[in-house]
Amino acid sequence: MSGDAPMRVEARWFHRESVGDGITWITEPYVHPLLRCNVWHVRGRERDLLVDTGLGVAPLRQQVADLAGGPLVAVATHVHYDHVGGLHEFDDVRIHRLERAQMADYRELQWLHRDDFPEAILEALADMGYPIESELLIDALPQADFDVRAYAVRSVDAQALDEGDVIDLGDRHFEVLHLPGHTPGSIGLFEPRTGTLFSGDAVYDGPLLDTLPESDLVAYAATMARLRDLPVRVVHGGHEPSFGQDRLREIIDAYLAARA
Repeated sequence: MSGDAPMRVEARWFHRESVGDGITWITEPYVHPLLRCNVWHVRGRERDLLVDTGLGVAPLRQQVADLAGGPLVAVATHVHYDHVGGLHEFDDVRIHRLERAQMADYRELQWLHRDDFPEAILEALADMGYPIESELLIDALPQADFDVRAYAVRSVDAQALDEGDVIDLGDRHFEVLHLPGHTPGSIGLFEPRTGTLFSGDAVYDGPLLDTLPESDLVAYAATMARLRDLPVRVVHGGHEPSFGQDRLREIIDAYLAARA
């Protein structure tokens, strides 16, 4: 990091907010919007569910310890570093089969410095709505001795998930939906009883990234068409605030029209 001014320390790294229905929304407010992943905690009768685990620059497990009513299942919606940074902190971890090997030997990009990004990627991200203008993609430190240059995602041997698998919390049951396009192994978790969808980066109310090296525009369009017909009440995405079915269809229709 260049410059003489030290970065401020924010010991309360995470922000937590109850959104009702036994669900807590956890964010990292000091992270650039590109990497500011939503972490979702769901309270269950027999076990709890954690959807995604954030960037991993600060410990997440202690932030959910008081929310947990029992054993916890941590599910990654896809392998990108802003979603799996804290996965290693948990015992029962799961990811789609297509991205399990990547998680077990993690060598994906995991950049916190602007200079690490090739100029072509910076230009593409700016065009997609995520300009990176600051030197770092975090604007504070979780502790004074945090070494930004030493940041790295830990490899994890996660259990493989497939389309149709069910995450059983005892009183709540979330079906695994394979939602490729953003990445080959992107998934969502859908609870038919309540119409609750955790969509990861397949869809959220912000600029959608579908031109990354591993993205697939044809698969993304098929995912969008599938989600448009899903009997959804509320969508909790991988980024940005939650929204309902009407907004979901607006996002999908605008996306499909733009990519037609």
